[in-house]
Amino acid sequence: MAVWAIGLNHHTAPVDVRGRFAFALDQIGQQLDHLRSAVSPHLEAAILSTCNRTEMYCSGGTEHMPQTLDWLAQAGGVPPQALREYSYSHQDEHAARHAFRVASGLNSMVLGEPQILGQMKDAVRAASDAGALGSTLNQLFQRSFSVAKEVRSATEIGSHSISMAAAAVRLAGQLFENLGRTRILFVGAGEMIELCATHFAAKKPLAMVISNRTRARGEQLAAQHGAQVMGLAELPDRLHEFDIVVSCTASTLPIIGLGAVERALKKRKHRPMFLVDLAVPRDIEMEVKSLNDAYLYTVDDLAHVVKAGQELRHAAVAQAESIIDGGVKAFAHWMEQRHTVPLIKQVQEQTDQWRRAELARALKMLERGEDAATVLETMSRGLTQKMLHGALHELRSAEAEARTQACGSVQRFFLGRRR
Repeated sequence: MAVWAIGLNHHTAPVDVRGRFAFALDQIGQQLDHLRSAVSPHLEAAILSTCNRTEMYCSGGTEHMPQTLDWLAQAGGVPPQALREYSYSHQDEHAARHAFRVASGLNSMVLGEPQILGQMKDAVRAASDAGALGSTLNQLFQRSFSVAKEVRSATEIGSHSISMAAAAVRLAGQLFENLGRTRILFVGAGEMIELCATHFAAKKPLAMVISNRTRARGEQLAAQHGAQVMGLAELPDRLHEFDIVVSCTASTLPIIGLGAVERALKKRKHRPMFLVDLAVPRDIEMEVKSLNDAYLYTVDDLAHVVKAGQELRHAAVAQAESIIDGGVKAFAHWMEQRHTVPLIKQVQEQTDQWRRAELARALKMLERGEDAATVLETMSRGLTQKMLHGALHELRSAEAEARTQACGSVQRFFLGRRR
């Protein structure tokens, strides 16, 4: 039984490649069914998919490891060899270390960001609902959450981090001298848009508008920030009204195309537009970057901004890695113990069988009227002989090397001595 993680992230693959492997949360259950049908119904599996990464965590036979990568390649519509160029894989202790680092925010674009932990918990719930989460992965993820909690409480890993939302505000401020004179459109109403709306609202812009597929959710978010709501269908005709556009949806196709932005810029008489596409796959066609008055940033473009203050977090990272080391050792010990469980059960069943046989024998002796002390003596001798028979036979008849090993084992098991 092995544990492994296969994936690609912002360190290994550009946003367009990651977009091919992005799974919406409500798709994960179905994808896990397809995976287990293709590989093994006994495979334990979970899929973590965010704007910065898509990862599969699995537990099963080692022969299933290459099959899971082949399945992921097929799901993304690329040859397995092409996926290998952009992906990574970890096994057993290394997989546990990777999971712990991801949960703790050490593997994130924004070092120490807390969002990833909630996203991992969502992935675990989806796997559990799909019946794909067995005891091994459940143990791995529960330990991941525990390690992440300790890292968060015992270190200052997140105290100096700059979020994607804050980075977007910082970049917008470089283009517009006064954000209080801008009009901002948010496309989507998920957690990332909520964070961005909170950061931009602090700059007191002239207007904020939420455009979301589900109007009720858009209205709920708008109410929190005194914003307005508009339907997605209105977007092409009203895009020119906005100086800043921030988009993050689960759409599999771009929502804002090159033509729509070109028309908006023409109506704006080429006043600049600042666009932030935080979605994977893209919400805004990449060709928009070629327009003179459009300033488009993706999650990868924001990387250099969110790394600000990196040196201030080095000490916290060292502390976090130490905590993770302890978690990895504990998980490895748990995995090793699992291999002895079948043997422990066999030993327990065998000794219980001996116990029942000797007890039945003693009861028959008592029914015949034999002395109770004699019966107890006979039963105790019978039990000890059965339990010692194998060990004593090995000491008497084994070859020299095996006998030496048996001597050490017997001394540890029965005499409490360590050689």
